[in-house]
Amino acid sequence: MEILKFKLSGKSAFFKKPEVNTYCYFTYGNIHRVALLGILGAILGYKGYSQMQDILSNKKKKGKLEPSYPEFYEKLKDLKIAILPLNPKGVITKKIQIFNNSVGYASKEQGGNLIVKEQWLENPKWEICILLDCEEAIKIKEAIQNHKCEFYPYLGTNDHFADIEYLGVEEVKTIEDDMYRIDSFVFKDDVDILDLEKEEIEDWKFQGKPMPKGNFKYEEALPYKINEITNNYEFQRFIYTGKLVELQEDRKVYRIQDKNKKEIEDKYIIFID
Repeated sequence: MEILKFKLSGKSAFFKKPEVNTYCYFTYGNIHRVALLGILGAILGYKGYSQMQDILSNKKKKGKLEPSYPEFYEKLKDLKIAILPLNPKGVITKKIQIFNNSVGYASKEQGGNLIVKEQWLENPKWEICILLDCEEAIKIKEAIQNHKCEFYPYLGTNDHFADIEYLGVEEVKTIEDDMYRIDSFVFKDDVDILDLEKEEIEDWKFQGKPMPKGNFKYEEALPYKINEITNNYEFQRFIYTGKLVELQEDRKVYRIQDKNKKEIEDKYIIFID
């Protein structure tokens, strides 16, 4: 079984929270699965939300609601993806940016100027792993390997250019153990975080097992998929922790290797599907 690995980063990013649209626009603290699928869709040249205007208008004419997705989501929604934060402890610095939108139609105020306040992520970076088990995953692998994309990928909006660095393709296998250190985002409901005594951790280390990375936990409710009728976000609570965890029985853990460091480091991931 093979996976594609690449690094996704940028000087800034803005993944807009739809709940607030007055005074200031806020961002999610990390990239979420729907946004990542949008970036992959741009690479392959798939259509986005703009096409949904025609689909929704046709629904109104027919007088009924039918399930439909943007093209990128329809084609890529079954991908198995792991998102590994590369910023320390998963925390990305945020800063409020203030700028003018003076296109003329942005504001009804005199002069047509709109003062925009947005919360941006600064220097975000993630390692992305995709399980190569379907045709669409293979297309993404070939595009990233050959440094090709149909549409330029952005981190949220076109103010934030995305840098994509190909890291390789490697064979992976599942591993089974009593406890795990997970280096990717996971569903909160899928794990139980363990508070181990020092002696238990030393015993774990003596067995040559992957050690905890620290006493921290990052948690956030992030979009996981979109509703087939309204195309609104549906959410799950995700966590990223340095502690050891126990997993639900139906979740598989994969071991990958970080060969970009002086010493090869094992990482442990769970795919989000």
